[in-house]
Amino acid sequence: MKKRDISLRGKIIYSVYLRNHTPEGTFAALENDLDRIKALGADIIWLLPIYPIGQLNKKGELGCPYSIQDYRGINPAYGTLDDLKHLVAEIHRRGMLCIIDVVYNHTSHDSVLRAEHPEYFYKTPDGSFGNRYGDWTDVIDLDYSSKALWRYQIDTLKYWAGIVDGFRCDVASCVSAEFWEQAVDEVAGVNPKAVWLAESVYIGHVQYARECGYPVATDADLYRAFDMLYPYDVQDYFDRYLNGTGKLSDYMNMLTFQEHILPSDYIKVRFIENHDTPRAAKRFPDSMVLRNWLAFTYFQKGTTLLYGGQEWQNTAYCTLFDKAVFARDPKKNLTDYMIKLGQIKKHQLPVSADFSASADDENEVVTAYLTQPDVKFVGVFSMRGKAALAEVKAPDGEYTNEIDDVKITVKGGKLHCDGTPVIFRV
Repeated sequence: MKKRDISLRGKIIYSVYLRNHTPEGTFAALENDLDRIKALGADIIWLLPIYPIGQLNKKGELGCPYSIQDYRGINPAYGTLDDLKHLVAEIHRRGMLCIIDVVYNHTSHDSVLRAEHPEYFYKTPDGSFGNRYGDWTDVIDLDYSSKALWRYQIDTLKYWAGIVDGFRCDVASCVSAEFWEQAVDEVAGVNPKAVWLAESVYIGHVQYARECGYPVATDADLYRAFDMLYPYDVQDYFDRYLNGTGKLSDYMNMLTFQEHILPSDYIKVRFIENHDTPRAAKRFPDSMVLRNWLAFTYFQKGTTLLYGGQEWQNTAYCTLFDKAVFARDPKKNLTDYMIKLGQIKKHQLPVSADFSASADDENEVVTAYLTQPDVKFVGVFSMRGKAALAEVKAPDGEYTNEIDDVKITVKGGKLHCDGTPVIFRV
């Protein structure tokens, strides 16, 4: 069973899609942005896939980085292996870690593995190459019943573990949990401090896989191997609230429920956008609403995940298939605000506290708590960005909002918030 370092709950991951992060889209160009990313509060830089992209059946003009041609190669558009090593050294010099994407469920149609080891692949009922899930027409699935495939993939991870600090594993639930356990164990021989982040999948994905008889790992399975998991086990409730088919309180109840069913040292990444979702600023065009959701993201128990461009309130969906450098509009820059939230997360919020949250559905106000015997932090977040009266479990008195240093008052167990997010210590 994996022993997790819960200090990861106090960290911030910054996700970089190299193609769209800078006009050049290279390892070298990213180096010029490292000081800014570090200042934003990042502890870990996650690079989306850095490998050569398949050309057969590719999507878009440039193809998807998740359609991988060679697990042991470098996309020449990004630079060379030496360029990557230099980038990692610069990341380390600034006190950050670097993790890379691992995409082990599938490869491109023209991958090295298909050419050299077609027996490693899943076959459709008619015997052809294919995939089990969705419309991923640019990829074909691997078959982990092959122990020779296990050996190849683990040896590949050990190779990269000598260069980088860990892995974010794409659709990790679709790969055998036993495989991941062995991989983590063997990689520890190369880098015992390697960080492991799993993209665990939506509940609907698990149900579909089971109905079809496909292998799928649950969160409980993946926690045997991984440090951190995605929050997709409760993401449906967030999405339903946003599309008007569910209540905010339902989502808060599920976040609280995680606290009681997951391992005591569980770590979830917390985000309001990533490369697979709409931009947060698109979902929350009101700046005050966005600020409240951002503050709540940092306040939650877990590792904060940011996606490049989020700090400039980008609204355009960053396609994975073409070149689309994200905008850096200084008028929309949230950097100072996010730096402040990061400082609160790192230096004040306790990583070992119990988490709970509830919501007033009428006013769309969330009240959340991080509680341990010697300290309690309270967060009040107006998801409409409007003034409201919130019930809080805190003694009457005057407190300081840690976000803006404004004095706030609890009276009769209630706090009047003016629409701005509030975090205070009891």
